[in-house]
Amino acid sequence: MTGELTRQFQVHRRMVKEKPEKPNSIRTYDEDGFKRRAACLCFRDETEQEVLLVSSTKHLDMWIVPGGGIEPTEDPLGAAEREVFEEAGVRGVVKRRLGVFENNERKHRTSVYVLYVNEIVDHWLDQDLGRKREWFTIDEAKKKLAQYKPVQHNYLEFIRKSTDEVT
Repeated sequence: MTGELTRQFQVHRRMVKEKPEKPNSIRTYDEDGFKRRAACLCFRDETEQEVLLVSSTKHLDMWIVPGGGIEPTEDPLGAAEREVFEEAGVRGVVKRRLGVFENNERKHRTSVYVLYVNEIVDHWLDQDLGRKREWFTIDEAKKKLAQYKPVQHNYLEFIRKSTDEVT
């Protein structure tokens, strides 16, 4: 349609949609119509005792796992690493894939990875949006996520069950 701000088309069996309210943001969907997302549980070190959460940009007093949409040219791992750097200002080594978590209410599927942080920058992209970052113990993080993001709470429930190494 002429003048329509939202375009939809098929790319490799995935639905792609530009969002006019988020410039330069393209959302991809799987064959079932679920939004494709990626995230990382960012741990301070190999002991996996402390995890980094970021504040929500919509509700600055609520905490979430850094992650977001997968762009059409990205694989889930690359998207997860990009999102972590944009939202939390950290980089690291991805050690394993935790799994794919489905949120039927919001209709998205998120590929989640375990990352050991080895770089923390002083200024990061989403800091300009008021986003904060903070280390939490696993139990503290579970409590924070249970309040606002119960599906993300489940990531931490599965942390000890994952053994798939990323090569």
